[in-house]
Amino acid sequence: MSDNKKQPNEISIELPEEIAEGVYANLSIISHSNTEFVLDFIRLVPNVPKAKVKSRIIMTPQQTKRLMQALRENVKRYEATNGPIKESDSMPYPMNFNAPKGQA
Repeated sequence: MSDNKKQPNEISIELPEEIAEGVYANLSIISHSNTEFVLDFIRLVPNVPKAKVKSRIIMTPQQTKRLMQALRENVKRYEATNGPIKESDSMPYPMNFNAPKGQA
């Protein structure tokens, strides 16, 4: 079979350059209704009292469950290679970056 022929259920996925760069988030908030899950990804920065949602993803419950299973499997693989991911019992809020206050 030729390499350029697609399998019947194969999906071609395009990743635009501006999306490929990614968005950094160090906080996420998840909410849901009976028909959808809303995942907000937020970036907290030192000495800034206001955080902004950098990305919002809205998913069906079924797709959210598939994402959860894929994340679980990928964390298992990561830890098998790199060791356990350390978790703290509680994360202070707001996060303490231990950074000096900026001065002009």
